[in-house]
Amino acid sequence: MQFKDLKAQYGALKTEIDAQITEVIGSGQYILGPKVAEFEGALASYVGVKHCVACANGTDAITLALMAWGIGRGDAVFTSDFTFFASAGAASILGATPILVDIDPKTFNICPKALDASIQQVVKEGALVPKAIIPVDLFGLPADYGAILPIAQKYNLKVLADAAQSMGGEISGRRACSFGDAATTSFFPAKPLGCYGDGGAIFTNDDELAITLRSLRTQGSSPHDKYDNRQIGMNSRLDPIQAGILLPKLRAFAAYENDNIDKAAKWYTERLKDLVITPFIPEGYRSCWAQYTIMLPDSDKRDLCQRHLKEKNIPTMIYYPKGLHRQSAFAARNLKDEDYPHTNAAAARVLSLPIHPYLQESDVDLVSEAIRLFSATNL
Repeated sequence: MQFKDLKAQYGALKTEIDAQITEVIGSGQYILGPKVAEFEGALASYVGVKHCVACANGTDAITLALMAWGIGRGDAVFTSDFTFFASAGAASILGATPILVDIDPKTFNICPKALDASIQQVVKEGALVPKAIIPVDLFGLPADYGAILPIAQKYNLKVLADAAQSMGGEISGRRACSFGDAATTSFFPAKPLGCYGDGGAIFTNDDELAITLRSLRTQGSSPHDKYDNRQIGMNSRLDPIQAGILLPKLRAFAAYENDNIDKAAKWYTERLKDLVITPFIPEGYRSCWAQYTIMLPDSDKRDLCQRHLKEKNIPTMIYYPKGLHRQSAFAARNLKDEDYPHTNAAAARVLSLPIHPYLQESDVDLVSEAIRLFSATNL
């Protein structure tokens, strides 16, 4: 059993993917070009925004958006404490200070009340200027933008939605990557929409921002003269071969993959809801199930369950074993555990199970039965 069965996906889409790769190689256009533009247009249409600006990876996508807004030293950027490092790292590399915020214990996403309190504290201290919020749509579930956007408006902050894990997720029919002033995603292979290498994109309805982002991803060059660099940018371009790979993947994702993975998640929940804490999906929300993450009573039970599943050749992952406030890169800031109780609890108890669009109901039965056997003697 595979945690993410990318080989099964390739088997289903092989003819289309191979044709796209051959087309790009035969075109002689290997940097940006029409294939990247075609993919950007298709993805913008799927998400429901005016602009999609593709780049080299999801981390660059966050960095480029913050650069476009002029965020740097002396600025505060608020983001979730329970996530991958990139959200905070992108702010840090520009000289800004990431302010880490505890999560909602049910959704694992940034807690709006804790966010408001954190902004108030930074304003009170006066050492940093609040500039932006980077909510993270964790495990496929969009963050609570209905609460976050009014907070941003209250303090005049930009909102950059980190939707690396939520492509295909929705709130009241509106798709992930369409919330905030801009949004970013990642095409890392294991993501809901993944390529066969690195890739990322920024989404926005802001025409001027889109122009700036296209300049910044090519060293800050002018749109009319690549040898006239009007600002300092970076070299961050999506490979056209990856764009070609993503086009048939996007079509399959929209046609059936997102529905298939939703079906697999429902199978899990039906079988596991009386054994462990299963994922919470608020009313009106749709998760794209980047991960199907259960919670065990404590870290010992979680680790024991993971070993039990491994013995049965069932792969699992722990996303994430510690909050960002515990990362060595931020050790000098002396961030305190007591400020992040829900992050700490989640990090000690979460366990992600195999899930992907090609998972069979028999696979879910196998995993669920293994957890049932474990629970009979350990929970």
